[in-house]
Amino acid sequence: MKTLILEEPGKLTLGSTTEPDATLQPGEALVKVHRIGVCGTDIHAYNGKQPFFSYPRILGHELGVEVVAVAPDVTNVAPGDRCAVEPYLNCGKCIACRRGKGNCCTSLKVLGVHTDGGHRERIVVPAAKLHSSKKLTLEQLALVETLGIGAHAVDRAQIEAGETALVIGTGPIGLAVIQFAQAAGAKVIAMDVNDARLAFCRDTLGVAHTVNATTPDVVAELETLTNGDLPTAVFDATGNPRSMMASFNYPAHGGRLIFVGLFQGDVTFNDPNFHKRELTLMGSRNARSTDFPRIIELIETGKVDTTPWITHRASFDAVPEEFPKWVKPETGVLKAIIEL
Repeated sequence: MKTLILEEPGKLTLGSTTEPDATLQPGEALVKVHRIGVCGTDIHAYNGKQPFFSYPRILGHELGVEVVAVAPDVTNVAPGDRCAVEPYLNCGKCIACRRGKGNCCTSLKVLGVHTDGGHRERIVVPAAKLHSSKKLTLEQLALVETLGIGAHAVDRAQIEAGETALVIGTGPIGLAVIQFAQAAGAKVIAMDVNDARLAFCRDTLGVAHTVNATTPDVVAELETLTNGDLPTAVFDATGNPRSMMASFNYPAHGGRLIFVGLFQGDVTFNDPNFHKRELTLMGSRNARSTDFPRIIELIETGKVDTTPWITHRASFDAVPEEFPKWVKPETGVLKAIIEL
């Protein structure tokens, strides 16, 4: 079957791999991949900057799929169902899993990152990782995982109605954080270096205030927007070390700083500044299983609109030619979708 293989940084080729074994093990499902979202993780992997990664690798973890067959013991999905895939393969036994945090399992494997993913025509996955919808399109289902990362980050921060949240980085993950912070009742400020993305936040998502991160005095601008208080919750979704280290200056005293993005390296900060504010620092990794059906329902009921997100599309065969363009900021990619 046709398969896209990231052989090494900068080298994505269209090749072939063997069909999945038709004999399914208990709990397994065979699915046909129809839509694949491209995210920052894929771009970082292509550029050779993705942590926890090795080559060659079959990318693809934002998947809209159709169930082809299931093992006899599977009851949650059936052939013909359209599903989003929860790509987090956790052990179910470690301390994190036992406490309901399979998203940060001690031996977690994410499809398309630690193990081969969905850049191929068919794939076998645990049926428990499939979340079906009779209403959503396959394209919408491919976006559920991205939205889940934003939803989980907002849940981690325990956002309360009326507080001010700063979201740094307005790529797909940052946009997902914005939408769920708004849904929680926060007053959102968006920050980025890209004026076009900030305009998207204002015009499409209804964000009242935006800040260009190249502003000479970001702290002063944030103080102006918050009547001198600064934001009580700051989400950094950039995966950029300079941004992440600068973000320690932005939360209010007693506030929270949530790192949604990550990079290969160390984060350093000024301890007196951190201590005097009594900041709470959090990492937010992936999403939980319970986020998927919740997000599907929000899209089905129109409370979350995925329509504006997709800016680029390509057929599966065209991806080796198109992908190198998508990694360039000047291309203006917000969310690219691969169609099979």
